[in-house]
Amino acid sequence: MRQESLFANPDQNEPLASRVRPKNLDQFVGQQNLLGRGKILRELIENDQVSSMIFWGPPGVGKTTLAEIIAKKTQSNFFSFSAADSSISKIKKIMRQAEQDQEVGQKTIVFVDEIHRFNKAQQDAFLPYVEQGSIILIGATTENPSFEVNSALLSRCKVFVLHALKPDDIVSLLNNAIKNPNGFGKQHVQIGKDEINEIANFANGDARKALNTLEMAVLNGEQKDGVTTITLNDLKPLISNKFVLYDKNGEEHYNIISALHKSMRNSDVDAAIYWLSRMLDGGEDPLYIARRLVRFASEDVGLADTNALNVAINVFQACQFLGMPECDVHLVEAVTYLSLAPKSNALYKARLAAAKDVKETADDPVPLQIRNAPTKLMKNLGYGKGYKLAHNYKDKLTTMKTMPPSVAGHVYYKPTSQGHEVRFKERLEQIKKWHQEHDPKN
Repeated sequence: MRQESLFANPDQNEPLASRVRPKNLDQFVGQQNLLGRGKILRELIENDQVSSMIFWGPPGVGKTTLAEIIAKKTQSNFFSFSAADSSISKIKKIMRQAEQDQEVGQKTIVFVDEIHRFNKAQQDAFLPYVEQGSIILIGATTENPSFEVNSALLSRCKVFVLHALKPDDIVSLLNNAIKNPNGFGKQHVQIGKDEINEIANFANGDARKALNTLEMAVLNGEQKDGVTTITLNDLKPLISNKFVLYDKNGEEHYNIISALHKSMRNSDVDAAIYWLSRMLDGGEDPLYIARRLVRFASEDVGLADTNALNVAINVFQACQFLGMPECDVHLVEAVTYLSLAPKSNALYKARLAAAKDVKETADDPVPLQIRNAPTKLMKNLGYGKGYKLAHNYKDKLTTMKTMPPSVAGHVYYKPTSQGHEVRFKERLEQIKKWHQEHDPKN
């Protein structure tokens, strides 16, 4: 925990991102859907009607900066907490101070960075003071607050979603850093538009990453006659390895596997390969992906292509044998095959329909005629009586009933006409027609 000074002059030893941090809403770049003229968050700030809130967004979009601007604009005390050094006793000590300040009309804004890393007890420590209005809590998180913030605390906070900055926003920040006296405005830095654009694209919407890259470029640029020149060649070592934003344990993990699944279902092979690559480059376990492909082969392709499951299983085994990075091409093969295969979810729907009946109907006993009778007692009770072995009949079909009474006549499997499944559709129609002709009740 630390109390911020919102008016201190930046030290040149500070990182560039800190030295050029915006001080007011007009300097803040991005999030115009929230902070543009007349937009909701800007109105709340300018009218001093701010209440507790959560900023949810990717790294480097200005969550901390915005919290500091709000504190300055509302003339509030500002305390910042991080999970690593925020014991319950420290939190309560500051909360008591906030209560005392409230009595004399002084507001306190408590900024909780990476609130998703705070345990339940730490989050609960803020709750009574948020309820009483002793503090205005501003939490920042890169994870979905629905899953990471205690429901009691979340219900008392307004959630604002902040988006990754656009390349034009990043370019604006970089140009400001070059001209800003607190940045490189007192130096002679020569850098072209192409170089600025390269940094902006590399940053992937992260302002902090862009400014750190610019700072490294200036420090390593060619110095001559008091001028620092930065070329594309100077930038190459700094932007050659792009970091892939992917959290194997967070929401992005589920978002991207969902994108892969839905792209394959939509037969968009290029999108599917892209999302697969995002997962692999982010360090995802290839066996996790392979397991999902095995599921997809039956859930979304099914009998429309009876080879789909074989391909998925073979690729799963290849991933077990080889591991990464060698098995990447096998996963691409499976994703491509499944994307281009004809689609049917008839098996999946059949399972859901049957499961629904299992839950909603009586647990009827198994009909006697299809029970085994390994003992004399069971035979005497009628087990197996009336059983008809289909192999003994001309059409390999019998009129024997195998459904329990409560679900008799219910249809679960409804084949489509996609791919190979048309053969199963035709066979099922033949069977139904036979029963219509031979069943006594028809």
